[in-house]
Amino acid sequence: MTRSEIWKKLLPGFLPLFVFIAVDEIWGTTPGLIVAVLTGIAEMAWIGLRQKRFDRFVLFDTLLLVALGGISLLLDNDLFFKLKPGLVELLLLGILAVSAFSRFDITGMMTRRYLGDLQVSEAQSQQMRRSMKGLFFLLLAHTVLVFYATFFLSKAAWAFISGGLLYLLFIGYFLVGFLRMKFRKPLPQPEPDDWLPLVSDDGKIIGKAPRQAVHQGEKLLHPVVHLQVVNRQKAILLQKRPLSKLIQPGKWDTAVGGHISLGETLEDALRREAAEEIGLKQFSARLVRVYRWETEVEAELVYLFLTHDSRGVAVQSDEVEELRFWTPKQVEKNLGSNIFTPNFEYEFNWLKTEGIL
Repeated sequence: MTRSEIWKKLLPGFLPLFVFIAVDEIWGTTPGLIVAVLTGIAEMAWIGLRQKRFDRFVLFDTLLLVALGGISLLLDNDLFFKLKPGLVELLLLGILAVSAFSRFDITGMMTRRYLGDLQVSEAQSQQMRRSMKGLFFLLLAHTVLVFYATFFLSKAAWAFISGGLLYLLFIGYFLVGFLRMKFRKPLPQPEPDDWLPLVSDDGKIIGKAPRQAVHQGEKLLHPVVHLQVVNRQKAILLQKRPLSKLIQPGKWDTAVGGHISLGETLEDALRREAAEEIGLKQFSARLVRVYRWETEVEAELVYLFLTHDSRGVAVQSDEVEELRFWTPKQVEKNLGSNIFTPNFEYEFNWLKTEGIL
């Protein structure tokens, strides 16, 4: 689903307002209010018949028209009515601000609820969130203009700024986005070593994908190796992920973890990752479990290995910030405190259940 598809479905909610602006400019406030309200009622009926749902956004826009328009007519002053577009935009600005600049994505939740017939992947949600920052500043500038026009400009200027200008700004915004996408330089083709196998749930290779593609929210199932290092005292070795990591930065994680490259065996991948991350070379390990692990951005088929060899372990890469042995009690004391990765906590609980720890 593209941004244009989303806005194509959301913008009809503003139709009563745009109808009022057009009719009011030609025949006046009272006819404009009547036609706009009839438009809102007809639009809700049409959506109810065609899509079998009740559109609360159109109802809200229509009722706000009635309320502010009624006050304007009763007081014989169109100031209240002229403020209506600015007030609506202030509400939208608040929603966009929270969605674009905080971890609480109100717009994403509204979109998934409002557009139930369209599926939004995590990658598309992230793209929408980035675009919201641009929309926020665009709408902020327009809202300031609406309030300025309400108090200091003519009615004709206010009508253009509140209606036509908003259309032009949206068209310009999406046109710029389209041109940027069209003329953006294509990503360089991945080198052979950057291809990863795609697998079925039983581990059979069914395709391949570039390394960067498997973390884009498309849930392309790919195999990885994990190595739990447990010493003779049953302390477990963990690595701390650097803050520069995109996924779970700064958290304590399984001692070794990494992708299996295309054409690479499980054993070769395990020994390569162990040597690259913690300097472990001379060790024996056994496969203790295979399971599927999904997050918002990826899907992995995890081959979990266990070793009791830990001689010579040390940080070998900038992919690892720190290494440390934790006793089971120390881990249990900090479970759920957001200092471990969810994947490690899952494996730790399984190791405890199996009596390995």
